[in-house]
Amino acid sequence: MDKKNVILGTAGHIDHGKSSLVKALTGIDPDRLKEEKERGITIDLGFANLSYPDGVTVGIVDVPGHERLIKNMLAGAGGIDILMLVIAADEGVMPQTREHLAICNMLKIKTGIIAITKIDTVERDWLELIISDVRDFVKGTILENSDIIPVSSKTGENIEVLKNAIHNAAKGVSSKLTNSIFRMPIDRVFTLKGFGTVVTGTAISGKVTLDMPVEILPAGITTKVRGLQSHGKPADTAYAGQRIGINLQGVNKEDIKRGDTVLTSGVCKVTNTIDVVLEMLDTAPVLKDKSLVHLYLGTSETVARVIIYDKNELKPLQKGYCQFRLEDGIVAMSGDRYIIRRFSPLETIGGGTVLDPLPEKRRKKEGIADLEILENGSLPEKIECKIKKTALNGADIGYLEGWIYADGDDIRNAIDTLIKQSRIFKSQGIYFHSDVILPLIERLKGVLKDFHKENPLKEGMTKEDVKAHLFSSKNVNERIFNLLFETEGVTVQKDIVRLSTFSTGISTIKSDIQNKIINILEKAGYQPPTKAELQTQLNLSEKETNDILNLMSKEGVIVRINEAFYITKSRYDRIIEMLKEYFKNKQTITVSEFRELLNTSRKYAMPIIEFLDTKKVTIRIGDVRKLMIKANS
Repeated sequence: MDKKNVILGTAGHIDHGKSSLVKALTGIDPDRLKEEKERGITIDLGFANLSYPDGVTVGIVDVPGHERLIKNMLAGAGGIDILMLVIAADEGVMPQTREHLAICNMLKIKTGIIAITKIDTVERDWLELIISDVRDFVKGTILENSDIIPVSSKTGENIEVLKNAIHNAAKGVSSKLTNSIFRMPIDRVFTLKGFGTVVTGTAISGKVTLDMPVEILPAGITTKVRGLQSHGKPADTAYAGQRIGINLQGVNKEDIKRGDTVLTSGVCKVTNTIDVVLEMLDTAPVLKDKSLVHLYLGTSETVARVIIYDKNELKPLQKGYCQFRLEDGIVAMSGDRYIIRRFSPLETIGGGTVLDPLPEKRRKKEGIADLEILENGSLPEKIECKIKKTALNGADIGYLEGWIYADGDDIRNAIDTLIKQSRIFKSQGIYFHSDVILPLIERLKGVLKDFHKENPLKEGMTKEDVKAHLFSSKNVNERIFNLLFETEGVTVQKDIVRLSTFSTGISTIKSDIQNKIINILEKAGYQPPTKAELQTQLNLSEKETNDILNLMSKEGVIVRINEAFYITKSRYDRIIEMLKEYFKNKQTITVSEFRELLNTSRKYAMPIIEFLDTKKVTIRIGDVRKLMIKANS
């Protein structure tokens, strides 16, 4: 039997019988606080659950109806799949009925039921009038086509009908994202004797298991799941769509609060700025640019300054793209719904969708094309847009999973599609946009082309020089260079980068210069001129002399003894032969003996024999050398 977990939230005016109705449906009294029972109203969130034989479990969040407690109602509204709007037959539609419905409408709760309570207190003719009035009231809202069920919690009339309606609605609810990061906004924090700190909430994505490492943000606490309950029963695993209680290991109750979120460790980031699309209610006042509002997202509440991108103000029923600059850090994902209320007096004025919870800095005049994609685009289009906005930093899969509310497999499939279309490139797990990479590739090739033209005798540029030419800042993701250096038409050998079509060689040096150098060095024997003396004799610049000698040395025509001296390859080979012959009869050689062997002075003999040491032709032992190669080879 497949299990399905769905969350139903009550909404409605104070004293319209929400808590009594929940108790009639489930047998559970959601009023858990002493003062709630004494006063007969729900002050904080209450919870109950309704289980059906086919495996469907409906977790019920009973929210307070009093206007002053509206923020508690908002804390319970996150994660709701089904709205049950409760309206008392003896009073009908009231102020909080309107505000609660407006809030749920803004949160885009897709399924709803209307329960007319206290029908035992009114005449049937009055009840018919109330039902007609309610039907008019919900026109144009998410409840326009919902069932209206008259019930009495006192007599039990139609309670079973309502149970069946809830069951049918629950079966039609789309499953939450279990193949995603775990995320549970905290709505209660308390301590149980012998257990420690417990947090509760509605899991809106992913799953959580015993002993799983979790993170609590924005509190910045890393901990582990010590115990787990779902709908009041111990569990090894709990899933999105369930009411969950988590016993946290080693966490003090005072360190966390409602508004924090329990998450998969190391994925999401705290943000103080979010880009959003905002829709204003028909009853809202005009919202001016840079106004202060109260923002409600998940179970968090903070003050936000509204920056309106495409207008100077938003009027009732208008929609616009905005940035909220938040007084407190929150955790949000692209796709999350939120509500805003006036700063003063407190009243709900609008709501919408988070488009980018981690926006880059932008000016109002930059336009809103990217925000239109983030609102209306497909998942691949949204992911491509965000990767493009990360520019030279790029994004890894963890960043994207913590950025957008989507199935993990769907995110990966979208990335694969974008790679196949060459819209993004991957380097060591980091994704970069083609609009960032392709211009850099062209710049790289241009830099190398200019370098080869100015330095025809050099193999290429060092990687560090390339980086310095391409970027003024050193704060660039190193993985971007892997893409650049693996580009077709670019060759990298160790630390040297060159165009694949470029090659250095003796043929690039004028033959008369080559011959002059070889003749001068050959004639000089084992008393070669210094590099500076060669430069003068050849009438070349220092750079030209260095490049030519380095190239001839690289290709084995001459041998570099040290920074000052070079000898021809034939002279070097002759030294090896003379040493082999010498060591047929001797065990060691001194510097003086080596000088005599070459018929040169100590000035030249010393650097040459030290060079032979580095090449492991000879080895120094005290004041003498021994031959490292076989004398007879």
